[in-house]
Amino acid sequence: MDAPRVNLYLVGFAGTGKSTVGRQAARTLDYTLLDVDHEIERVQGKAIPQIFAEQGEPAFRALEREFIASGHPTEGCVVSCGGGLIVADGMLDLLKSRGVVICLHASLATILERTSRANNRPLLAGENREEKLRTLYAAREAIYRRAGTMILTDSRPLREIVSHVLRVYRQEARDWRPTA
Repeated sequence: MDAPRVNLYLVGFAGTGKSTVGRQAARTLDYTLLDVDHEIERVQGKAIPQIFAEQGEPAFRALEREFIASGHPTEGCVVSCGGGLIVADGMLDLLKSRGVVICLHASLATILERTSRANNRPLLAGENREEKLRTLYAAREAIYRRAGTMILTDSRPLREIVSHVLRVYRQEARDWRPTA
């Protein structure tokens, strides 16, 4: 019997390493890497900040939901999710019904440093970036803690983080069953 090719969904706050870890995990598993934000940008033909500016956050969250519900293969993917994807009601359950969910975590200091040069994060744009980050993180922390196995990405070599993610993924994928 073939090993399960259950999708792996990486969630967590901006700057926790979802894209970087996802890229390496997908390569190791020989899965397709899908970055939800990049896929939405590709389909919409617009950058995330432009979607936020023209349509608002609720429209963007609807695009995320649509992508998770039906916009990608049901197996053989590592999916790097945007930081706010699991915040909307029902999104975490939807992800868990589609595959294994692992939450990457980092300290606020690390997140601030990793996101300091990014200009594609509409919810952190403008003045008082650190205050916005702290407020947003505090609002989301409880749901991240419920998301799934949490893996710390601070001050660890990438290969160690990826190895930990893959170890957890393989264990959870063996027992994963789709839900209605």
